[in-house]
Amino acid sequence: MKLTMPKPPEHQVGGHEAGPDKAGPLVDDSGHFYKPLHLGDERGAHEVNFYTSFSSDPRVPSSIRSFFPSFGGTKLLCTSDSSDVRLPHLVLENLLHGYSSPCVMDVKIGARTWYPQASESDFEKYLKKDKESTTVPLGFRICGLQVHHESGRWKPDRNKVRKYTVTDVRQVLRRFVSKNLDATHPDCALASSVYGGSNGVLAQLLELKSWFEDQTLFHFYSASTLISYDKGGMSARVKLVDFAHAMEGEGIIDHNFLGGLCSLIKFISEILTDTTEAEVGPANNRIV
Repeated sequence: MKLTMPKPPEHQVGGHEAGPDKAGPLVDDSGHFYKPLHLGDERGAHEVNFYTSFSSDPRVPSSIRSFFPSFGGTKLLCTSDSSDVRLPHLVLENLLHGYSSPCVMDVKIGARTWYPQASESDFEKYLKKDKESTTVPLGFRICGLQVHHESGRWKPDRNKVRKYTVTDVRQVLRRFVSKNLDATHPDCALASSVYGGSNGVLAQLLELKSWFEDQTLFHFYSASTLISYDKGGMSARVKLVDFAHAMEGEGIIDHNFLGGLCSLIKFISEILTDTTEAEVGPANNRIV
């Protein structure tokens, strides 16, 4: 099979997107995701350092390491804005490689996304986003998503997603596992197979929670969980992404990330509980 040149990802829902004068991520046919490292931006160097140390840190259990994208170093590539400029890119695992119709949701975790070393301007920028979203009241916010239904794809505009209220988040988490397109009454038909089960989203989040309850190696500011499943049959997966602001834990539990993770777990658990109660009547008879 002929391999094509790296190109902008078709199913990107979060992070920086490519523009006419702005480089963005690229993917190739071999399952690689290339994240541009802008020259003069210390965030890129910080993320490279994190992946380099994390990928070889013996204190991280292998079961937890599987929640992070595999890391392949850096590579010089022409940027996605069609210019001839070559920039270093992080070489990561393309988490949606092999999906035919990916349903994916980017959820930024933590009641605060600003990091201790943030400049005054960065602090104000992050704090504003936190206050204007569900980050503060919920400990997480949805940054972007897409869902493939029988009748097409639903991919809400990011500007609309940023303004989601608590009620919106509750409804969107339900629509994410629904077969119908009804925004008012999502059927949650896929809740048990995507969110539930021994290998579902909830079980994976609970495994992460168990690690975060003890780990004091890192603090993950402004990091996200990427939740995905495939209409074509691939099972649900949870991955952690975006580590430009990951910091040394210095022996302290990352309560900010842990709290947001617990909040997300609560919302998903409620959906599974509601779905089960809707299927089983008061006399344990299935509703038809």
